[in-house]
Amino acid sequence: MPPRATRWPSKCANLNPQDPLALARTRCTLSHYQKPALTEERRFRGALDDVIIIPLVFVALAFNKILRFVLSILMRLLDYAFPLAMLLVRLPLFAVRVFGNLIVAIANGALRLLPLSETKRQQWSISIRRSWSWLRRKISYRAFEHAVYVAFENGMAWVFRKCRHLTPNAALLVILGAVLWFPISFAAATAMHMVLFAKLTSWPAWTQLLHPLATVLAKSKLLVLPVYPAAWPQAKRHPFVQFLFKSYRTISCLYVIKKVGFRYRQAEIARTAAVGKLENITGLASVVRWLRQAQVIQGVERPTQKLRSFFSRWSIQFSSEYYEAKDRQASGPVDRRGVE
Repeated sequence: MPPRATRWPSKCANLNPQDPLALARTRCTLSHYQKPALTEERRFRGALDDVIIIPLVFVALAFNKILRFVLSILMRLLDYAFPLAMLLVRLPLFAVRVFGNLIVAIANGALRLLPLSETKRQQWSISIRRSWSWLRRKISYRAFEHAVYVAFENGMAWVFRKCRHLTPNAALLVILGAVLWFPISFAAATAMHMVLFAKLTSWPAWTQLLHPLATVLAKSKLLVLPVYPAAWPQAKRHPFVQFLFKSYRTISCLYVIKKVGFRYRQAEIARTAAVGKLENITGLASVVRWLRQAQVIQGVERPTQKLRSFFSRWSIQFSSEYYEAKDRQASGPVDRRGVE
């Protein structure tokens, strides 16, 4: 029986199989045919350090799942809070429009009582309706959202223009200040609310009007969100940030860190398999499948899609490329006129 032909890698096709030196120089060994999973499993074999690594991996896995569960709950709360917030914005605007319609109707009725000619009365009526129609378009929900959008965009553009010319030291200080403002604003607003409630009977009644001020102080941390993407391009040039990047790359290449990552992936695969087997044994697999189908059919995910579409319209505002392109668009005609 003739010997079976040996299959060589493509980069070793021109080499002589009988020349061991050539094979050694090109590293054409049998390890090229081993699967990556088997190679990692042989590389990260069980050892004494697994006594510490495995508990840490399970703690990290549990923390990751708990964090994902909390985020999913927050996302669901946002699902129901988003339509409620939109309703709260629409209701005052709707009330103003109804009140305006009532005033226009009263004004038209009052014109009939005034000693005016029919032509003059019609001119006044048309003028009032035309003015109210123009004002009604301005107080609509779409006009309100557009005004907020323009104001937000102008504020973001100002932040990006200022942070673009910062030095790395100043940009890093700006980011650190924005990070520190989160606990400071929360603590200050909470303390202000508590003091106002504690002094409810002893202080004058008008001091309770400071609660909205405390709420604005608490929500002011949202105003510093544009600082991070705006100052980061300059802050990452700081030597300390570069040192952190190099340290991260060095630490991620350590054998222990790679082994922890491999054990974490193994634990994730084992958890998924265990959950699947538990669902099959207890008969919950069909119930979970039915709940997912019912969730899609009943349209429970629609608020999430609305929320994502809302954020998709505003997420572009957090990129420096967007404002740089707008500045180039604005300065383009001026440059062309200057050249001409």
